[in-house]
Amino acid sequence: MSDNDNSAYQPHGQPHGQPIVRAPEIDREGLTWLNTDRPLSLADADGKLLILDFWTYCCVNCYHVLPTLKRVEETFPDDVLVIGVHSPKFEAEKDLDNLKQAIRRYGITHPVVQDPKMELWRQYAVKAWPTLVFVSPEAYVLGQQPGEPDADTLMTLVEAVIKEFHDEGRMMPRPLEIPVETAPETRFSFPGKIKPVPGSEKRWALADPGHHQIVLLEDDGTEIARYGDGQAGFRDGAANEAGFNAPQGLIAAEDAIYVADTGNHAVRRIGLATGAVTTLAGTGRRGLPHKVRSDGGETALASPWDLELNPKTGEIYIANAGTHQLLSLRLEDESVAVLAGTGAEAITDGEIKEATLAQPSGLALHPSTGLLFFADSETSSIRALSLGDAPSVKTLVGAGLFDFGHVNARIDKARFQHPLGVAWWPGVGEVGRLLVADSYNNAVRVIDLDRSHVDDLDDGFSCQDDLCLPLAEPAGLWADGPDRLLVSDSNNHRVLEFDLAARTYRTWAE
Repeated sequence: MSDNDNSAYQPHGQPHGQPIVRAPEIDREGLTWLNTDRPLSLADADGKLLILDFWTYCCVNCYHVLPTLKRVEETFPDDVLVIGVHSPKFEAEKDLDNLKQAIRRYGITHPVVQDPKMELWRQYAVKAWPTLVFVSPEAYVLGQQPGEPDADTLMTLVEAVIKEFHDEGRMMPRPLEIPVETAPETRFSFPGKIKPVPGSEKRWALADPGHHQIVLLEDDGTEIARYGDGQAGFRDGAANEAGFNAPQGLIAAEDAIYVADTGNHAVRRIGLATGAVTTLAGTGRRGLPHKVRSDGGETALASPWDLELNPKTGEIYIANAGTHQLLSLRLEDESVAVLAGTGAEAITDGEIKEATLAQPSGLALHPSTGLLFFADSETSSIRALSLGDAPSVKTLVGAGLFDFGHVNARIDKARFQHPLGVAWWPGVGEVGRLLVADSYNNAVRVIDLDRSHVDDLDDGFSCQDDLCLPLAEPAGLWADGPDRLLVSDSNNHRVLEFDLAARTYRTWAE
């Protein structure tokens, strides 16, 4: 992944004049193209400004670039061609079906070429995800921008380059007709975290990011209510008028559901009595690494992916994936402070001022010890933050940014692949166990803290559905006591219920 580089695109030379590097051809044997009915070549971009977006779908920084590219495409539809070059980091990302799901999940409409052996990556001398490469109308490389460009600055520069090319007679503006496949309608769309709603009646809150909504469910999976008007937006107000943007995570109290509104870089509150949605933290724009305690309404977050509530302290813990930090939102005064993470993307244990994280995406607070467990997805690790007098971070499972796999073993040897969810499994063992949504391994895994061992959960489970589908990138899970487990089976657009005593599972809601 790249560092949190928000600097603007600076070409390796002037936009005018004669570039010296001929762009390598993008139509190569063995590459698969998506979002287009045919492979594209540099000739398809003749007379246009070509922007190649080198990305991998696990990368939150890559996710941040997509709205900017969409803005460029909509502003200059005849002058600019954007092509995504998917150069995968994880083994799971090399699977074409997984990439198709990711393209749908993120609403990508421009052509994408799968570059599984990173051939184009090497040809264009790319070093980090994401990187934008700019190619002239005559197919010469103008320059590249690693990291996340500032949206407004990039728009200004693109506009200036296009104007200059027009003035010099080098542009041949024309639409490029590319058919876009329509996704089937489903009740849930890439469901994220699922959490219980405390109260006299057992209810559940589910993040439905593909529909930009939060869903309230009965204990049998029956839908009670939806919050959000179903369109991506950043609006407070009544349940059917408020706007969310791809919310991935949440946590509930008796009177409210708190939402990690990922695409809006915000934390929102849904009042259960009225359904009204308000914003507690976030400005709607992606923020830089957090430093000091600040007012929530003036604090720019970065892709919050999950939340946890500490009722003893009145704090909401935030997995601020985009800055590789854990934050705390104090409900008393709605202020935000750093819990852990310097903002650098790495895996370093120790005191909170020195610890480094890598895209934290799932949270689980131990009910009595004060340990906050988190899934640190880009290092494929499960880690713990102690919240006592000397807070520190400790890694339970995981080793580095490129150390991953599907290995059941002692915790120092075990491996996950981009886990997104973690949950405490109550009532099991002396010390206890953690359940992990091991997303890119399509599995639920168990960390046995008594034995210091990792195993798969699903060995020997019997499916009770008419059509039994394997797990597909589970994104969240919750243990409802020792014998029941709910799992958001994201790419299958459903929630599964596991009966851990009977060793059966079935679709609970879809």
